[in-house]
Amino acid sequence: MTNIDDLLRQAKPLYLRRKRNRRLAAGASAVLACSFAFILTFHAPKKIQSPIYDVYVNEIYQAETGSIIEDFGLPTDEFGLLLV
Repeated sequence: MTNIDDLLRQAKPLYLRRKRNRRLAAGASAVLACSFAFILTFHAPKKIQSPIYDVYVNEIYQAETGSIIEDFGLPTDEFGLLLV
């Protein structure tokens, strides 16, 4: 019985040291992941405008704000829908 007690006494400091090392490693990886996510969130590359968008900006604005049906000369209501 004393052999088991001696083995447990010898193994206890090793077990606690490994347990502490695992906690430190997990904490360090969590801090690293959070800092990486922070950097990606706030330092994302800026949106680049395409040259095609610059050429057709007036047409896109008119399509978003106006009515295509009204542009064809058809009767429309106040929402820009076809009047039947």
